[in-house]
Amino acid sequence: MLVVGLTGGIGSGKSLVASLFAEHHVPIIDTDVISRTLTQPKMPAFLSIVKHFGKGILQADGTLDRTQLSRIIFSDTEQRLWLEHLLHPLIQDEMEKQINALSAPYCIAIIPLLFEVEFYSIINRILVVDTPELLQIERVMSRDRVPRSHVEAILKSQAKRQDRVARAQDVILNDGQVSELIPQVEKLHEMYLGLGRNGSLTSRG
Repeated sequence: MLVVGLTGGIGSGKSLVASLFAEHHVPIIDTDVISRTLTQPKMPAFLSIVKHFGKGILQADGTLDRTQLSRIIFSDTEQRLWLEHLLHPLIQDEMEKQINALSAPYCIAIIPLLFEVEFYSIINRILVVDTPELLQIERVMSRDRVPRSHVEAILKSQAKRQDRVARAQDVILNDGQVSELIPQVEKLHEMYLGLGRNGSLTSRG
């Protein structure tokens, strides 16, 4: 089975593009969903996070205050790296379990930090959702109701736009209307079906 790693910067529209693939009945594996599951109360990763950051990182209901955690890790590189080193091996293990349980010509794995983490060896092709940085900032500020400085701190921690595009096998440009995404997704869907059915898997290299 062909495994396509879908990535892009914050606010680029990864979830939207994935939903368009899902309309073609393509299996979608979302590492953000996996991360949230791994960090639910009583899970080992949750306990490690609370031990490291203290109980002040919790909300009144005992769950992680993810907004506060985001502010901490994107203002302190050392803390961000600590959290990544904790979570990403666990996320990769669960992602591989889900992929191995599938039976389809291809699947989409949403991995926001695919380039930054660099150990997703199971990925055969990389699909980048490309969006101008100013548009990313506007979208995230509106969606998450966070200040511009917070979005810029996140962008600074992520791979540069031109680097993502240069390293991708496939690119979807998302700088306009949803209607402009549909033909791009349909074209790639047909290509991925062919590659998956023919066993023509392209290594990341």
